[in-house]
Amino acid sequence: MNNPYQNALTQLKKVGEVLNLDEKVVSQLGQINHFHRGELEVKMDDGTTKKFTAFRSQHNDARGPYKGGIRFHPNVSEEEVKALSMWMTWKCATVGIPYGGAKGGVIVNPKELSQGELERLSRAYADFVTPFIGIWKDIPAPDVHTNPQIMAWMLDEYEKNIGFHQPGTFTGKPIEIGGSQGRTQATGLGGVYVLENFLHYLQEKNQEWAKKDKKDITIAIQGFGNVGYYFAQEAHKRGYKIVALSDSKGAIFTEEEGFDPEEVRKHKEETGSVKNFAGAKNISNEELLELPVDILVPAALESVITKDNAEKVQARMIIEMANGPVTPEADAILTEKGIYSIPDILSNAGGVTVSYFEWAQDIQGYYWEEKEVEERLKKIMARASQLVWENFNSLQENDEGANLRLAAYSLAVRRVVQVMTLRGKI
Repeated sequence: MNNPYQNALTQLKKVGEVLNLDEKVVSQLGQINHFHRGELEVKMDDGTTKKFTAFRSQHNDARGPYKGGIRFHPNVSEEEVKALSMWMTWKCATVGIPYGGAKGGVIVNPKELSQGELERLSRAYADFVTPFIGIWKDIPAPDVHTNPQIMAWMLDEYEKNIGFHQPGTFTGKPIEIGGSQGRTQATGLGGVYVLENFLHYLQEKNQEWAKKDKKDITIAIQGFGNVGYYFAQEAHKRGYKIVALSDSKGAIFTEEEGFDPEEVRKHKEETGSVKNFAGAKNISNEELLELPVDILVPAALESVITKDNAEKVQARMIIEMANGPVTPEADAILTEKGIYSIPDILSNAGGVTVSYFEWAQDIQGYYWEEKEVEERLKKIMARASQLVWENFNSLQENDEGANLRLAAYSLAVRRVVQVMTLRGKI
């Protein structure tokens, strides 16, 4: 069975070799600073009490408070949460925001809960993490199957526990209680900014496919939750051709003019799935990953591109909008095939970047207009993309097998090591 934490450690070891880091330093970087596990007791609507296993992993806080989402999902595990917390450390360092990495989760299928049960579970999780989170300590946010309403319940419970207002402890909140304009679409929008930056770099590198008109650049997106929908919507608005979309129940494909994501969203709301959309062909999620498109966007869960299917991937570029969607073995195969795979720690960092904006606004008690948020996000994503691209070209001078993941990770790990050295931690 695939172990995401082992994948994260494998990636780190490779970066350690590139940066010539001492083995003790690499080992230290791979350790989780604090790992919290608890059992949440939640009263169900029928009067019974049910227990849910909950986690919070705090990987590294050298560069600032821990930062990371909370997911409610039946497949949440200790290994997954540890890996995600480590990837958050590298993600924050890649885009240069002053946070370390954390992640939380509860083993639950939230679709099986009523609204009242979901609220009681959310408040129970907030009770569980209250002792080890805070505005300068650890700042949670939404992730898979959590949303602004869940953050509102958690913030309310946390503030009841501490006895005063501290809205900056949770990000991804509703605007009415200290959320930021532009946060909902931030991850998807940030990914589209990255896409456009890298298309520009590839045009300069004389990649002919990248020079096509936007309307002829084809995109397949696996996952149609918040991230996948907003990536699709923002790409569609800019004129790109969305030819495939999927959710957990299946996928749809068209060779015609492409999908309008808003129309697909309406269909999904009415029917419960993207499947059977008018004029589209139903395909599987596995088939979507292997379509002959220009851009493939895995925007669901981790480890969907593995050694077993990487050889069949035909896209020219992958934008990783999920966390850890490509395993290390698959990464090597994609690199060998000449596919540009832009890693999650850059591609999907728009969400945590606007969470940082939200945190900064909460601390000041001063809030920005949406246009200002988007302009600041665009600037940060452009700068991070440029640094990763320059690092990639530099690495390739010594190693033709270097890829964009190695470029992003080595940039991030170097930044963390620099701060840890300054602090005297290594």
